[in-house]
Amino acid sequence: MEKQQHKVGKRKNAIARIYIRPRAGDQGVIRVNDRSFEDYFPRPTARMLIMQPLELTSTVGQFDISVNVGGGGLSGQAGAVKHGISRALLIVDPSFRPILKKAGHLTRDSREVERKKYGLAGARRRYQYSKR
Repeated sequence: MEKQQHKVGKRKNAIARIYIRPRAGDQGVIRVNDRSFEDYFPRPTARMLIMQPLELTSTVGQFDISVNVGGGGLSGQAGAVKHGISRALLIVDPSFRPILKKAGHLTRDSREVERKKYGLAGARRRYQYSKR
């Protein structure tokens, strides 16, 4: 792979566009919305989630990854980035498919927030009962 590859990842309302290319320097860099990866995702669990596909395929530091992500919150965005990186790694090396598929990284997590119903405090939560 000598040129840049592009894939999209989704989770909840977040959409991440992933651009992956062979590293230019001595180690790979991850940039999210023109900010450093650690700066954009301050929570260690979100950073761990994003690094999972790279760690599974033993490709940590081998690529420069540029991410444009929008929509949703940080948790959904982290899931979208993970999904996009997993899909981009398949273009790089199709032999990663069984590893990523077994870990569940190639399936888009389709769970969405349930809508609020009228007459209720939330999607399912009832209002407090008052006897008098």
